[in-house]
Amino acid sequence: MYIKRHMEQLLEQITAQYPVLLVTGPRQVGKTTMLEHLAEKEGRGRETVTMDDLTVRELAKTDPKMFFQLHKPPLLIDEVQYAPELFPYIKMMVDDRRQPGDFWLTGSQLFSMMEG
Repeated sequence: MYIKRHMEQLLEQITAQYPVLLVTGPRQVGKTTMLEHLAEKEGRGRETVTMDDLTVRELAKTDPKMFFQLHKPPLLIDEVQYAPELFPYIKMMVDDRRQPGDFWLTGSQLFSMMEG
Protein backbone atom coordinates (compact mmCIF):
# COMPACT_ATOMS: atom_id res chain seq x y z
CA MET A 1 0.00 0.00 0.00
CA TYR A 2 1.44 3.36 -1.05
CA ILE A 3 1.50 6.18 1.51
CA LYS A 4 1.13 9.63 -0.04
CA ARG A 5 3.90 12.06 0.96
CA HIS A 6 3.34 15.75 1.68
CA MET A 7 6.22 16.73 -0.59
CA GLU A 8 4.83 15.13 -3.78
CA GLN A 9 3.26 18.34 -5.06
CA LEU A 10 6.50 20.27 -4.47
CA LEU A 11 8.51 17.63 -6.36
CA GLU A 12 6.08 17.81 -9.28
CA GLN A 13 6.55 21.60 -9.39
CA ILE A 14 10.34 21.26 -9.29
CA THR A 15 10.22 18.66 -12.07
CA ALA A 16 8.22 21.00 -14.25
CA GLN A 17 10.81 23.74 -13.79
CA TYR A 18 14.27 22.17 -13.42
CA PRO A 19 16.15 19.44 -15.32
CA VAL A 20 17.53 17.71 -12.19
CA LEU A 21 15.83 16.73 -8.95
CA LEU A 22 17.88 15.20 -6.10
CA VAL A 23 16.11 13.57 -3.14
CA THR A 24 18.37 12.54 -0.27
CA GLY A 25 17.67 11.01 3.09
CA PRO A 26 18.15 7.92 5.23
CA ARG A 27 17.82 4.47 3.70
CA GLN A 28 14.43 2.78 3.58
CA VAL A 29 12.27 5.89 4.09
CA GLY A 30 10.55 5.68 0.69
CA LYS A 31 12.50 8.06 -1.57
CA THR A 32 12.55 5.70 -4.54
CA THR A 33 9.03 4.42 -3.91
CA MET A 34 7.69 7.98 -3.91
CA LEU A 35 9.53 8.91 -7.13
CA GLU A 36 8.43 5.70 -8.86
CA HIS A 37 4.85 6.53 -7.86
CA LEU A 38 5.23 10.06 -9.28
CA ALA A 39 6.79 8.64 -12.45
CA GLU A 40 3.75 6.41 -12.96
CA LYS A 41 1.48 9.41 -12.55
CA GLU A 42 3.68 11.47 -14.88
CA GLY A 43 3.34 8.99 -17.75
CA ARG A 44 6.63 9.92 -19.52
CA GLY A 45 8.05 6.40 -19.55
CA ARG A 46 10.76 7.24 -17.02
CA GLU A 47 13.26 4.40 -16.59
CA THR A 48 14.55 3.55 -13.11
CA VAL A 49 18.18 2.46 -12.78
CA THR A 50 19.67 1.55 -9.40
CA MET A 51 23.32 1.76 -8.49
CA ASP A 52 22.64 -1.03 -5.97
CA ASP A 53 22.98 -3.33 -9.01
CA LEU A 54 26.74 -3.95 -9.09
CA THR A 55 26.83 -4.55 -12.86
CA VAL A 56 25.02 -1.29 -13.57
CA ARG A 57 27.21 0.52 -11.04
CA GLU A 58 30.40 -0.78 -12.67
CA LEU A 59 29.27 0.44 -16.08
CA ALA A 60 28.33 3.85 -14.68
CA LYS A 61 31.72 4.19 -12.97
CA THR A 62 33.93 2.90 -15.78
CA ASP A 63 32.05 4.09 -18.86
CA PRO A 64 29.51 6.82 -18.04
CA LYS A 65 29.15 7.71 -21.71
CA MET A 66 28.02 4.15 -22.53
CA PHE A 67 25.75 4.19 -19.47
CA PHE A 68 23.88 7.16 -20.93
CA GLN A 69 23.73 5.57 -24.37
CA LEU A 70 21.85 2.66 -22.77
CA HIS A 71 19.79 4.71 -20.29
CA LYS A 72 18.29 7.88 -21.73
CA PRO A 73 16.24 10.59 -20.02
CA PRO A 74 13.79 10.86 -18.53
CA LEU A 75 15.64 8.80 -15.98
CA LEU A 76 15.49 7.97 -12.27
CA ILE A 77 18.93 7.04 -10.94
CA ASP A 78 18.68 5.46 -7.50
CA GLU A 79 21.60 5.62 -5.04
CA VAL A 80 23.55 7.92 -7.38
CA GLN A 81 26.23 8.53 -4.71
CA TYR A 82 27.77 5.17 -5.68
CA ALA A 83 28.61 6.48 -9.18
CA PRO A 84 29.75 10.12 -8.88
CA GLU A 85 31.36 9.70 -12.31
CA LEU A 86 27.88 10.30 -13.75
CA PHE A 87 27.66 13.89 -12.50
CA PRO A 88 29.78 15.56 -15.25
CA TYR A 89 27.78 13.71 -17.91
CA ILE A 90 24.49 14.73 -16.33
CA LYS A 91 25.70 18.34 -16.35
CA MET A 92 26.66 18.11 -20.03
CA MET A 93 23.31 16.59 -20.96
CA VAL A 94 21.41 19.21 -18.96
CA ASP A 95 23.39 22.02 -20.61
CA ASP A 96 22.70 20.52 -24.02
CA ARG A 97 19.04 19.48 -23.66
CA ARG A 98 17.64 22.00 -21.15
CA GLN A 99 14.66 19.69 -20.62
CA PRO A 100 12.82 20.01 -17.28
CA GLY A 101 12.46 16.75 -15.39
CA ASP A 102 15.12 14.80 -17.30
CA PHE A 103 16.93 13.46 -14.23
CA TRP A 104 15.58 12.35 -10.88
CA LEU A 105 18.33 11.25 -8.48
CA THR A 106 18.19 9.64 -5.06
CA GLY A 107 20.94 9.26 -2.51
CA SER A 108 21.18 7.81 0.96
CA GLN A 109 24.44 9.32 2.14
CA LEU A 110 25.47 12.90 2.74
CA PHE A 111 27.29 13.89 -0.44
CA SER A 112 29.55 16.31 1.44
CA MET A 113 30.81 13.45 3.60
CA MET A 114 31.68 11.18 0.66
CA GLU A 115 35.37 10.77 -0.10
CA GLY A 116 36.17 12.40 -3.46
